Amino acid sequence: QQQIKIVSHSFEVVARDWYKKTKSKWSETHSLRVLKGLENELFPSLGDKQISEIKAPDLLAAIRKIEEREAFETSKKVRRVAGQVFRYGIAAGICEHDISADLKDALQHTTTKHMASITKPKEVGKLLLAIDEYTGTATVIAALKLSPLLFQRPGEIRHMEWKEINWEEQRWEIPAEKMKMREPHIVPLAKQALALLEQQKLLTGRGLYVFPSARGASRPLSENGVRIALRTMGFDKETITPHGFRAMARTLLDEVLDYRVDWIEQQLAHAVKDSTGRAYNRTKYLEQRKEMMQTWANYLDKLKHQTNSKM
Repeated sequence: QQQIKIVSHSFEVVARDWYKKTKSKWSETHSLRVLKGLENELFPSLGDKQISEIKAPDLLAAIRKIEEREAFETSKKVRRVAGQVFRYGIAAGICEHDISADLKDALQHTTTKHMASITKPKEVGKLLLAIDEYTGTATVIAALKLSPLLFQRPGEIRHMEWKEINWEEQRWEIPAEKMKMREPHIVPLAKQALALLEQQKLLTGRGLYVFPSARGASRPLSENGVRIALRTMGFDKETITPHGFRAMARTLLDEVLDYRVDWIEQQLAHAVKDSTGRAYNRTKYLEQRKEMMQTWANYLDKLKHQTNSKM
């Protein structure tokens, strides 16, 4: 008897019961997102624990993992969902306290840590339209247009070399010494990215760098190139930085396009360890990432088109 009771009051069992009884009030998209948050973010560390025995630091540890990948919107949503599960537990007489309420202040300061970025679809559409209308040098325009499509670190984009573009495989192959993690990295190129690179090849294809400096082809574009372009277009550093295209992709691929977090992390070249503890492998999920990068490029086109048609 005791054993059955213990199993039935685990966090996962209570959460799934709450979800089953509540999901009819939500849209299908929202309902799937809530389930994904539970299954990906909370069940791995809290699922087996008795809901009455879970303490605030346990929940905080699960949420800190989300913050570490800078998915701040997800971390807030997951905390809210956890709170609803605990309040459901209180109503059912299974636990006595909503521990998520104790975490509110522990989470607030984190949003200031990440690079400024635009993550609301409508605002992204406006930014993309502004990029299309920007009149600067051809090289800065190309770097600017490729930044959201590739979402690699600004330094990696500036130092892109023609020899790293594998036209046959349609991908950009970055050598280990250029990467922050000191591991080689592959960026699948969507049709839109390839078209931009083909255009740029006509201008700079004979040199070393895809985006050479205006001061001389032996140097890459200055780190101020894309930053100044964003400022000129009216986006200040509190709104978006060149690094912010990464947070934009991470947030929207996860929260709107519903891609798996480990595929996104792999594409961002973050230090992802698999279940066996092995570190980054550049070809991991390559087919899935290829499809993801094309869907991402199409999604950006869609946002731009929607914004344009409303103006």
